[in-house]
Parts: sequence; C-alpha cells; structure tokens
Amino acid sequence: MQKAPDIFSYKPFWAKRFGISSHLPASKAEMDALGWDSCDVILVTGDAYIDHPSFGMALIGRLLEAQGFRVGIIAQPDWSGAADFRRLGKPNLFFGVTGGNMDSMVNRYTSDRRIRSNDAYTPDGLPDKRPDRCVLVYSQRCREAFPDVPVVLGGIEASLRRIAHYDYWSDKVRRSVLMDAKADLLVYGNGERQAVEIAHRLAKGEPVGALTDIRGTAFLLKEVPAGWKILDSTHVDKPGEITPHPDPYAEKPACEEKDPVETFARNKIDPSQTVIRLPSFDAVRDDPVLYAHTSRILHQETNPGNARALVQNHGSREIWLNPPPIPLTTAEMDRVYDLPYSRLPHPAYHGAKIPAFEMIQHSVTIMRGCFGGCTFCSITEHEGRIIQSRSEESIIREIETIRDTSPAFTGVISDLGGPTANMYRLSCKSTEIEEKCRRLSCVFPGICKNLGTDHGPLISLYRRARNLPGIKKVLIASGLRYDLAVLSPEYVKELATYHVGGYLKIAPEHTEAGPLSKMMKPGIGAYDSFKALFDKYSKEAGKEQYLIPYFIAAHPGTTDGDMLNLALWLKRNGFRADQVQAFLPSPMAIATAMYHTGKNPLRRISRKSEEVYIPRSATQRRLHKAFLRYHDPDNWPVLREALMKMGRADLIGNGKHHLVPRYQPVGTGMKKPGRPFRTQHARPARGKA
Repeated sequence: MQKAPDIFSYKPFWAKRFGISSHLPASKAEMDALGWDSCDVILVTGDAYIDHPSFGMALIGRLLEAQGFRVGIIAQPDWSGAADFRRLGKPNLFFGVTGGNMDSMVNRYTSDRRIRSNDAYTPDGLPDKRPDRCVLVYSQRCREAFPDVPVVLGGIEASLRRIAHYDYWSDKVRRSVLMDAKADLLVYGNGERQAVEIAHRLAKGEPVGALTDIRGTAFLLKEVPAGWKILDSTHVDKPGEITPHPDPYAEKPACEEKDPVETFARNKIDPSQTVIRLPSFDAVRDDPVLYAHTSRILHQETNPGNARALVQNHGSREIWLNPPPIPLTTAEMDRVYDLPYSRLPHPAYHGAKIPAFEMIQHSVTIMRGCFGGCTFCSITEHEGRIIQSRSEESIIREIETIRDTSPAFTGVISDLGGPTANMYRLSCKSTEIEEKCRRLSCVFPGICKNLGTDHGPLISLYRRARNLPGIKKVLIASGLRYDLAVLSPEYVKELATYHVGGYLKIAPEHTEAGPLSKMMKPGIGAYDSFKALFDKYSKEAGKEQYLIPYFIAAHPGTTDGDMLNLALWLKRNGFRADQVQAFLPSPMAIATAMYHTGKNPLRRISRKSEEVYIPRSATQRRLHKAFLRYHDPDNWPVLREALMKMGRADLIGNGKHHLVPRYQPVGTGMKKPGRPFRTQHARPARGKA
C-alpha cells in the first residue's frame, strides 16, 4: 500500500508560538485572551462543542492546533443568517464544516420520518438546534459571511453524500452535496491526513483549486484533465445475468483475483492515472438499475490499496473522487489521541447536561474501521474496512488521564471499543493479499482464511486496564462481532467474567437466511454458539448475566413470513424487546441501494438480475415492527389480522404456543372495550408452534 507522510512530520506553522489553549475559542473574547487577532481555521459543527476525542471537530481542531494553527470553533450557530458565522472574524485559511458526529437527518428523524423530540448532542438534549442537511446550510452561510474564504466539508454527513445518492427523507436521488453546498473541497472518511495537508498547503499560498491530488477528497471540475485514462464502470464490472447464490463473491474468488496493477501493466495502462467514470447523476436519478450498478462500483473501490479515482457527471460539472485516505499508523493514532483534550464541554454551557457526552465521557476508543461489511451500516463508507489500532500504552495512558482528571469519574470505564469491540489489531495475514482484495467483508459468508483472528492483544489490554489502581470496572459497550469471538473461547471467558455489567448487547439482526444474506450477517447459529460460551463462563464466574439481542425490522429482503419466524424465535427464547429498530436507509449504504432499486448490488447488476423484496409501505413497516413486539397488546389487532391473511390463525389463542391471545385488554389496541377476538377461520393450534 502506498505510504503517506506522517501527519506529525510537517514543519509547524508559525502561530505555534501562541501555545495550547485550554479549549478551542468560541468567541472573540476567548481569542483576545489567547492573544489572537484572527483564526487560521474556523470549524463549524452541528454538535455542541465538547473537547473530547470522540467528537470529530474536537479531534480535528486539536490536531490542527498541534500543527501550529490557530483554530476557532462555531458550534450550533444560528443559521437563519450569516451574522453568527462572522462571530470569530474571517479565517485566514478555510472554514471546516460538519453536521456533527451523526448525519443531521438521522439525528432529527426516526426511520418512520417522524421528528425526534430530543437531540443527544445538544445541551439539555434540546431539539431544533441544527438545520436539516446541516453541511449544505452551514456551507452556504459561510460563503455568505466571507465569499472569498475556502469552504471544506467533512464528517459523516459529507462522506455519505459525496456522489449522487438516494435520500430517504425526500424519496429521491439527490446530487452530490458539493453541488448544492457550493463548497470547494469535500473530505470523506477519517479526515486527519486530509485536514493537515489542506491546512499546510493553503498556508504556503497554494490556491484551493490546486488541491486536487489529496486522497480522501472530492471536488468539482469542468472536465477530466489531460493524461487520464477514462475507464467506463461497465468495463470494470460488466452487467450480466446472474444466478442467485448465498456467497456474493462466488463470481470471482476474492483475495485470489489477479493483481489489477499487473493487469493494467499488460495493457499499458497506469492505474494511478486511471479514473472510473460512473453513470451520471441524470442517469442514476432516472434509472434504478444504473443506481444499483453505481453503488456496487463505489463499494468495490474502497480499499486504499487498490482503489482508483472515480468521476461522475453532474450536468456541466464533474464530481471527482480521489482514492480513500491511507489509514493512520499506530504511532499516528497514539499521538492523535494523546493530544491535550480537556475532555469536557465548553465552559459556555455552564454545566448543562449533554446526553451524548454523559454516555461517552469515560469511554476510550481503541480502534477504527470495520471489515464486517454489514450492508445497512455506514462505517465502511466512512472509516473504511482496514482496522486502525492504538497501542496498549496509549490506551492505558488515556484511562489514567480519565481517572486522574475527570471530576465525575467513579472508577468505571464505560467502554473500551470503537465501531466493533473485538476487532482490535485484527488484520489480513498478508499485506499483499490485503492490497489486492475487493471483498466487502472479511467475515461473510464465512470468515476469510486470510484473516488473522487472534484476540490475544485484546485480552492483554483488558487485563492490564482492569488492574490499574483506581479502576473498579472496565465495561465493554461497543458492538461485539460474536462470530469472531467464538474463535477465541478465552476471550469470551475474559469478557463474561470481568467486563459485563449484567447485560451484554449484541446484534444478530435477524434469524432468517433471506434477510441475513442481504445484510451480510452470519446465521443465527453463530449467535447460539456464542450464547453457549457466554452462559457457560458467566455460570463459572458465579454471575447471572444475559444477552440482549438487537434485531432490525423491514430490512430489504425481509418478508412477512421472515418476521413471523423471528417473532416465534423471540417467544421461544423468552425475549421481549422494549425498543425496536426499523431499517433506516442512510445515504450510500448498500442496503439503501437495495431499498431504492429493488436490486442486489452484492452481485452483478442487470435488467434481469436478482430482485430484492422490499417491505416499503408504512403499513408493512409497522407490521414488521409489531412482530418484534409481539407481546405488546397495542400490536395484537394488527398481528391477528396479518396472521389470518398469512393462513396462520393457528397462532392466535391463549396457550403458551400461541403468538397472540384472542382477548384484547381494555384501552389497548383498537382502543375499544376489551372483548374476545373471534373469527370463523380460527381454530386451536395443534402441537408446538
């Protein structure tokens, strides 16, 4: 894989003489106290400003500060006009704009498109402190405030909208956010390398229009520059009729395909000077098949070791995407997380409770990225599939810092994790294979033979962390990949014995093969294997502990019958979910492409290729959620009606083997007086459900 300069190897900017601030200034008065007459970079975010490495703008801000730049922050500004965007004056280099740690639309709306009543990233959880489509609005206001200052978009909201994308909330395909935001650059993925290079090159006097060679960025141009070989996306992945198969890689054995560099060399094509032309915005807007094909190509070009540049026409302009950024080394990760964060909200909030901060203030990020490839998840599109891990020493230092400085610390570390709790230091056994591979998952449909699965370094970290003086408990709250965990019984024993607070949340997501194959999740047998180990080691430790499984309703590929079978599984196993999650099509996810197009981008796309069943209507989505909460009397009427239509009236009755009873408690369901449910088709069930 191409090497990148160490992000701490740049010569510091002259303003480093001003030193380190206790927190990034958010007002002119704070700038004056630091002796600043201006900011070099101003970061604008939709979240409250919390100086903690779990919050993207704090991390980028502290990193740029370490490079010598004067960084100010404007958090949750008044977007009704440009005045609030002038509060720190004109930045010397650029505005950095993000919607925050979450996509602003996901933050504000439920999967049923209902407005949420609170915002976890706002003081006191108050809603309506950020606009819809944050980065678009903030970018436009920055441009109004200072028209000649470069605007750089970043964060997950920008990452997931870097090309034409299906927007669930408006139910249409929208243009790249760069077009509507009128920004100069878009940073996608983890932004440390890009932010540092952008700042230093602008500080040296380069115009923002010249910054076209930075990995992990996207920008607008009028035409493809001379010297580039344009490769049509249909040549990279020729559409064709396919035969459905449970293994999405069956068409071309992953990790065994020929090196694309060698292939290009034979054809006298330089891959570093090759750009793949995606179908245009107009084409993907009007043709779902081309949209699905584009999604497939985009996800095949996510490995930094072999990804090529992409270009997509938007009318008179082209959106150009450089290959993804090179992952940070362990040494770089350590230095990023060792920066002098106060780990507290900005003093201007006067102690107001910020729910997201309350949850993560005593957690520690140990790794980034995920090679799971779950189609409904956006981690791969944003952080990538290559795991980036910190050293054990750096993690221990952060735990000690929390212990010694946090005023609210009670001795409990709430999490040692990241996108996945147990992928710490896991990687491909061969660098050469890793750089060639185009698999979207290293663990589906089975765990790749080339994947290293040693949990030893993680076990060592857990043992050292919990034995630190002053540490009473170290919990694991991040999502656990249990199909990996069962390969290391010692890890499961360590987890169950010392690091679970009574309940452990894990995410099988479903029990049925149909939806699981579209999610790229393992079969329920992997859950059963993990549960057996977890129960065994919990019992040996003398602890009564339980697994809390999470499931998704209405995911592409899920039929009513699938949800019925899941409900029966839940009842057999004694689970009664308090909250349920319906599939939310986030921009750019593979499952979102399935939802929008009815096609399966995990396999080659054609007019005749595999059709994916989509539970799209509000009525069916409510039904699928009702199956997950089969025990709720409010759901019984709709479940009875559905069971009748499905020919499963045998599941309606008052026995233990029935799913829903015949009676209806007063004040529930249809809000009519309680009375028995009767139908001429209903009959007592025979045998076990």
